[in-house]
Amino acid sequence: MKKIILCVCFIGAIHTFQGQKISLGKITDVASKGAKALTFTNEDAVKLSKESVDWMDKNNPVAGAKDPYTIRLNKLFGKHKAQDGLNLNYKVYKVKDINAFACADGSVRVFSSLMDVMTDDELLAVIGHEIGHVKNQDTKDAIKSAYLKAAALDAASSASSTVATLNDSQVGKMANAFLDASHSKKQESEADAYSYDFMKANKYNVVAEYTAFKKLALLSEGSTQSGFQKMFNSHPDSEKRAQNIKKKAEKDGLWKDPGTVTLPTAKLTK
Repeated sequence: MKKIILCVCFIGAIHTFQGQKISLGKITDVASKGAKALTFTNEDAVKLSKESVDWMDKNNPVAGAKDPYTIRLNKLFGKHKAQDGLNLNYKVYKVKDINAFACADGSVRVFSSLMDVMTDDELLAVIGHEIGHVKNQDTKDAIKSAYLKAAALDAASSASSTVATLNDSQVGKMANAFLDASHSKKQESEADAYSYDFMKANKYNVVAEYTAFKKLALLSEGSTQSGFQKMFNSHPDSEKRAQNIKKKAEKDGLWKDPGTVTLPTAKLTK
């Protein structure tokens, strides 16, 4: 798979920056000063997120309107484009990595390889989790950090009290930094809870969140990855999180034992 800075495919990959070597200490110092000085609003988060997603859409293979992946995603999420006060838009990236993400501007991007291994209800649970990060403003924190890294790599502009306009190269670096960001355990737990409540409120099968995490646990085992990059490399403890969902479902009287969870042997594209 090609890296995002060099060509079109990405996510969670270790990225390299080309050109002049820069002192890590200097970068950290500049970013730290910028974090203290910067007045970062929700509007800034939305603007920078949209710039990042627009750049990603141009630099990744996006499934067309008649593509089976797009048709499936629209069928699942067409009625959730206005979800919990958020205006959402969805697209599928036809890439090898198994992942999904959402941004502060309401953009949700799902990877085709994730759709290959998740059932419809499991996809609902996974994307519900990502929407939870947007609703809880976790993505605002992530894009702010990504902006500071991108600006600090090229100039001391991050020390300004306002958000500077980034050039195309910096936007690409910001996109990389955003995708490489990790959320805290608390943020992950809150997003898990949001997904569960989303599934429950819409009368979807809440056990699907459990089975989705079980599949992620299987994918995290080196022998079963088969060249796929582990989804959510910043989302640890999939097995433990699956058990937390099971406890919630049992408490609500919604638990139905799915049996042994395994990875599919054929793509679940329909």
